[in-house]
Amino acid sequence: MATGIPQPFLDALSEVYDPCCREKGISVVDMGLVRDVSVRDGRARIELLLTTGWCPFASRVLDEVKERVEELAGVDCADVEVMWDEAWTTDRLSDDARRKLRFLPDPAMVPNRDAYVASHLPAGKGEPS
Repeated sequence: MATGIPQPFLDALSEVYDPCCREKGISVVDMGLVRDVSVRDGRARIELLLTTGWCPFASRVLDEVKERVEELAGVDCADVEVMWDEAWTTDRLSDDARRKLRFLPDPAMVPNRDAYVASHLPAGKGEPS
């Protein structure tokens, strides 16, 4: 998750999209792809997770993350690193991304499934089939 990351970085990276999620408006931040950001002497280091090692758009996402971060005040250059020591899982999705992708939380977390599903359906829609 993106806890502890300075807000200017979150704001900038909230405008970066994996092409597979752009249509739904889910940024790399909402996907939980940004693991960490640090800055030292004007050099930013961004740690990213990928949803899969086979992502055909990975280089595009890495380039866009680098460009966005290098636009920030106090950042002269940015190094973007894919972290392979941790697998991305749907647990990293923000609540907004989960809603947009229609991921249900763990059943143990939802005592009344029908009410939960009904509250997350678009207006005028019935139970999903």
